[in-house]
Amino acid sequence: MATVRDARPDGRYGRSADERADRKLKIVGAVLGAGLLGVIAWVGISYVSDQDVSGRVIAFKVVSNDAVEVHLEVLKDRDGTGVCTVRSQSEEGVEVGRKDFRFDQRQKQVDTVVTLRTTERATSAELVECKASDG
Repeated sequence: MATVRDARPDGRYGRSADERADRKLKIVGAVLGAGLLGVIAWVGISYVSDQDVSGRVIAFKVVSNDAVEVHLEVLKDRDGTGVCTVRSQSEEGVEVGRKDFRFDQRQKQVDTVVTLRTTERATSAELVECKASDG
């Protein structure tokens, strides 16, 4: 009895059209993937470079019906000046206090506690934004 072959012998007739199409798809996919990674890197770098001053609230403490102490950590250029806006809200979600705090210390990292005056008892304190100041 004779054996029947299902496939062509390897290397005898060249590559099939499917193999050529697969190779083209792999190349196109690699180029598009590299382009996407480049765009993501560009967006990330431009976002980070635009932030000369950044900060975060470490903790806050309601000290009275008209004041909140906020522990802030601010990162900036050593010789730069930054301004951070902090706000506070009541239990109902109404803003009861907002103030800009200026940081002109000659340090890259400023770790400080500031007092935010409020119009009524606050239940939260949050950092709205930090930005560089002209001086």
